[in-house]
Amino acid sequence: MTADQLPVVVVGAGPIGLTTALGLAHYGVPFVLLEEDATLSSDTKAGTTLSRTLEIWNRYGAVEEILNAAVRIDEIGDIDRATNTPRASVRLAELVNDTQFPFVINLPQQRMEPILAAALERAGHTVRTQHRLTSFEVLDDRVVLQVETPDGPQTLEAAQLLACDGGRSRVRDALGVPVVGETLPERYMLIDVAVDLDVDNARDYPYLAYFADRTEWMVLIRQPDNWRFLFPLAAGAETPGDEDLLVKVKQFIGEVDRIELLGTVIYNVHHRVAEKWTVDRKVFLMGDAAHLITPMWALGLNTGALDASNLPWRLAWVLRGWADPSLLDGYEQEQRPVATNGSAEMAEAARKYMSHQRGAVTADTSDWATAYTRTLLSVRLDVDGVGDWSMVANTAEPPAVRAGDRAPDLALQGPAGRVTIHELVRESFVALYFTDVRRRPDIPVNDSPALRHYAVSRWDAPHDSGLRDRSLFDPGSIATNRYGVPAESVVLLRPDGHVAAVAPLRAGVAFELYTRVTGRPVPREEG
Repeated sequence: MTADQLPVVVVGAGPIGLTTALGLAHYGVPFVLLEEDATLSSDTKAGTTLSRTLEIWNRYGAVEEILNAAVRIDEIGDIDRATNTPRASVRLAELVNDTQFPFVINLPQQRMEPILAAALERAGHTVRTQHRLTSFEVLDDRVVLQVETPDGPQTLEAAQLLACDGGRSRVRDALGVPVVGETLPERYMLIDVAVDLDVDNARDYPYLAYFADRTEWMVLIRQPDNWRFLFPLAAGAETPGDEDLLVKVKQFIGEVDRIELLGTVIYNVHHRVAEKWTVDRKVFLMGDAAHLITPMWALGLNTGALDASNLPWRLAWVLRGWADPSLLDGYEQEQRPVATNGSAEMAEAARKYMSHQRGAVTADTSDWATAYTRTLLSVRLDVDGVGDWSMVANTAEPPAVRAGDRAPDLALQGPAGRVTIHELVRESFVALYFTDVRRRPDIPVNDSPALRHYAVSRWDAPHDSGLRDRSLFDPGSIATNRYGVPAESVVLLRPDGHVAAVAPLRAGVAFELYTRVTGRPVPREEG
């Protein structure tokens, strides 16, 4: 095969590997997904998924089944252990003008993965289980992989190799990429218990609650059919027995009529990031293979989901010839600082906050800003390569959008009815022209699969305006005000829902911005 006919190979079918595969399937990129185990994970693992990850799964066609299986939560509790009194909760309903998902969910990873795999099957793809990557070689135009399979050794050729093979990544080790950071002396213990805290032993804890304490903090998580507790084990401490664990749980929730231990997991806590994430635009590290992050505020899996949002559309644009291969360089440029100095430092500060240590996060922002940050909707990527990025919203009110921001997702009225902004960008770049359609602005026709154009106006386009097919009605200027850009502005959105650029409206500006981002002119519809 020629290089452009080869599939992408994804190694590892955990949440990030599955999400990445869903992204490749969504954009029509040929791929093979390899998993060395015979089945998906059955361990008790990550349980909370944030709003930004729900948006990503929505784009990739998997969110409805996830929501059906999960518990949805509009409040993140913050409770002082010493007094058992609540501090300021995070109220996620503040986000109703920012996202279609103004909530987070609780769903254990062992129940999440089969749902993602089923979505992949509906898209016509399967996980190749019992396929273990043993070695690979990076050539000029491809990657050659040696794989152990149930049918014996096989050789696979790939356009790219995406390493989603976890914190002990064989791909990363084979590349000789150093991992910098630290492993904390304490470990975390996660336990699932069956207990009734709703009726017989009614408690008013939020479904996701953080109990802060200098000596013994805990996170309480309401799963769909049980309760989960996460707490630290001191360095060198022996693993508690079952009865000791139940005693510890009761120290937080009080005496209860019946309680049953369902499962436990102990794991080490890391704050470590790979020094390099890509090799020759052929091999890419993703998820835990690229970053191991303290699992506070659900920043482990959810940061990996950002990787799985950023890379697939780039691979698709390059494969289709709609972008220069240099577009692939933006993946590490944008995602590495988010993990290294964003999620990792935020999670570490949250850990210190839980145990009342110095360097803890503070809660001196507005309710909206706190909710925006805690759901990862606040991520602004370094789209221009100038070091301008952020993980934290720190203004009292939503500011005007800037290049790199995740685009706020509001509903507008199109010719065929209601549509959300993120629905518009599911398949392409989109230029939003914030203007007055009564004045017949010059909005290009939609003749490219890579870039679509829409006027956004509080005036519905008259039927004789010639703009009806590419005009979006914004009643009350809700979306216009949320985006906050000057009148007669163009906002170019990427397929991953991030703002690529903001510029004054003038003839041809969207085409120029697209070419600046992708390195190629806008392609036209075939035929």
